[in-house]
Amino acid sequence: MSVMERRLIRDNSFDITSKLFRISWLYVLLLSALAGVGYVALYSAAGGAPEPYAARHIFRFAVGLVLMLSIAMIDIRFIQKMSWLAWLGGVVLLVLVLKMGNVGKGAQRWIELGGMQWQPSELMKLCLVLGLASWFHRASWEKMGNPLFLIPPLIAVAIPVGLILKQPNLGTAVITAVVGGTVFLGAGLRWWKVVLAVGGVVAAAPIAYSHLRDYQRARIDTFLNPESDPLGAGYNIIQSKIALGSGGIWGKGYLQGTQGHLNFLPEKQTDFIFTMLAEEFGLVGSLAVLGLLACIILGGMLIALRCRHQYGRLVALGISMNFFMYVFVNIAMVMGAIPVGGVPLPLVSHGGSAMIMVMIGMGVLMSVHVHRDVEFDERQRDL
Repeated sequence: MSVMERRLIRDNSFDITSKLFRISWLYVLLLSALAGVGYVALYSAAGGAPEPYAARHIFRFAVGLVLMLSIAMIDIRFIQKMSWLAWLGGVVLLVLVLKMGNVGKGAQRWIELGGMQWQPSELMKLCLVLGLASWFHRASWEKMGNPLFLIPPLIAVAIPVGLILKQPNLGTAVITAVVGGTVFLGAGLRWWKVVLAVGGVVAAAPIAYSHLRDYQRARIDTFLNPESDPLGAGYNIIQSKIALGSGGIWGKGYLQGTQGHLNFLPEKQTDFIFTMLAEEFGLVGSLAVLGLLACIILGGMLIALRCRHQYGRLVALGISMNFFMYVFVNIAMVMGAIPVGGVPLPLVSHGGSAMIMVMIGMGVLMSVHVHRDVEFDERQRDL
């Protein structure tokens, strides 16, 4: 880093042009490539037509890209100051969903704003990352070993997780807890405490199972034995496995997938979009998509490692883990490795609000990268 660049950072005098030069355009290219994969898949899902999925997908990505670059220009220190306000706003939205949200498929998870259906639990994961990163910013090793110091951030995780469980949305609640736990680990939480917490969750699993709703227990039972109800609860995962296997090494060819185009494959434009890609492009195409996803996740981790301040490192770590959990849950779900949970594949599956939420998170991640060398005000309270 040059002397002039150091002076600009110290004096907080970056202009828009300087910030644009500091954006990782390679990372933007990776995200654009993934959205391109989504366009190809959704074009096929519509039977070889841009409507109703592919054209909307690429338009939403263009809007999301502008939003992402705009957020990247915001000073990360301003975002840090607004972190707990963002967390509070996310909690308020979750409460509003329970009071006046739209009900769909037996769950109350969505709220209508601006003519679109939004799922505030997705925004809450980002707000939680920002809040926890702000709390742990400058936290010393000794502080991280103090149980009293950990009580406020634990409450900050418990409140949104509890509200999401009431919707009910078990999958998103688990992902939210995992993302929050990742920030705890990144801040220096002792490993023995993590092992103890995981052990407690495993021990409580049988009790939790008995308190699940009927459809949630049915998903778990179907996961363990999908052939028990091949035309009912087990239909989706059985058809997904058939499509995955039928693609072979090289696939059946673009627009030639039988399971998808003959409507055997359910939700092919959303939850099971990866299955359709695997059927048409085979193992080679699937690995290429997974490689692209891995590059995006590793790129986010690299941004965390290169950041010189703790707040940015924790934010980048949390956002990268959130993206990883999207990918892991979706891919494992369509392979039958975990119960079906209704989690989309980011930037590939059809869905406007999910796309915008991902791009907002990527905008904050890029702000961390652009402002990776800034110095926070030393007069801030040292936790």
